[in-house]
Amino acid sequence: MVYHGQRRSLLQLFEDQPRLNVCAPMVRYSKGAFREIVRDYNVDIAYTPMILADVFKSSEFARQDYTTNDCDCPVVVQFAAHDPVDLAQAAQLVAPYADGIDLNCGCPQKWAYKERIGAYLSDRPELVRDMVRTVKSAISIPCSVKIRKHPTDVRQTVELVRRAQMMGVDWITIHGRTRHQRSTEPIDYDVIKLVKESVSVPVLANGSIFTLADAEAMYENTGVDGVMAARGLLQNPALFAGFEHTPLACVEKYVNRALAYGTPTFIFHHHVMYMMESIMSNVERKTFNCLSSTPAILDHLSRYYGIRYNA
Repeated sequence: MVYHGQRRSLLQLFEDQPRLNVCAPMVRYSKGAFREIVRDYNVDIAYTPMILADVFKSSEFARQDYTTNDCDCPVVVQFAAHDPVDLAQAAQLVAPYADGIDLNCGCPQKWAYKERIGAYLSDRPELVRDMVRTVKSAISIPCSVKIRKHPTDVRQTVELVRRAQMMGVDWITIHGRTRHQRSTEPIDYDVIKLVKESVSVPVLANGSIFTLADAEAMYENTGVDGVMAARGLLQNPALFAGFEHTPLACVEKYVNRALAYGTPTFIFHHHVMYMMESIMSNVERKTFNCLSSTPAILDHLSRYYGIRYNA
C-alpha cells in the first residue's frame, strides 16, 4: 500500500458535485489498473473489490492484495465483516492509504450469507449500527454502508439506514434489488427513493447502469446524489464519458497499465474480453475466449485492432 499525495476529501466531493459517477466494488475486477482507467472517463469515486476484514487484519499476505498509488484517488476500500472489532482493526490498517471505508451489507452470494456477511446483515440493523459506531471511533476517514433492498419488508431497509445514520455513517449506497433477484429483473426505483427520503446523508444508487440514459433515469426517479455502475463499466469503462462502446484507446490504456502492474492473465483476459464484447463478432469472440496466454492476447489485439503494448 503506497501513497504519497494528499488524499481528497470525499465529503467535500459530495458537497461540491451534485451528481457523482462511481465504480462499484467488483470481486477480482475493480483493482488498481481498472480503477485508474475508469477515472480517465469521468468516474469520480472508485471502490476496491470486497475484502474480508478478519483475513485482512490478520494476514500480511492478504494485505498485499490491496495496492494504491497517487493516481488512485479517491478510493473507497470495501470490507465484509460481522464483527465490529475485526472491521475497526482492518479499517485502521488501511485508513492511511484510502479515502473512505465501506461496509458491505448487500453481497447476495450464498457463501457470504453463510459466513454472516454481506446481505446477512440486512436483517440485523443493530449489528450494522454497532459496526459503524466502532469503525467511526477508530478512524478519521469517512465510512459508508452498501445495502440491498430487503427481501420481504421495506421497513427493514429503512430501519437499517436510519440506524446507520444515527451512528454517523457518511453516505449510503443502495442496490434496488433483493439478494434473491436476478440481474435481469427491474430495479425498484421506489425503494431507492424511499431510502433517499429517509436519511439526510448522501445516497448513491446501484443497479442496471449501462448508459448515461440509465443514469439519468435513476436520478429522475429517485433524486439520489450519485450512481454506481458495475457490469456497465466492465463492458464499457468509458460509459460515464458518453461512449456507447469501449473506445480502442481505452482498451490500449488498460492493456498497458494492467501489464505494468502485473495483472494476472486470467483477470487481464476477462477485462479485455468484457471491453471488446460489443465490438467482436461471435466467431471472433469464441477465438478470443480460447486465448490462454498474455502474449497470445497481445498478438490478437495488435494484429486485428492495432493496439500496442509499450513494454
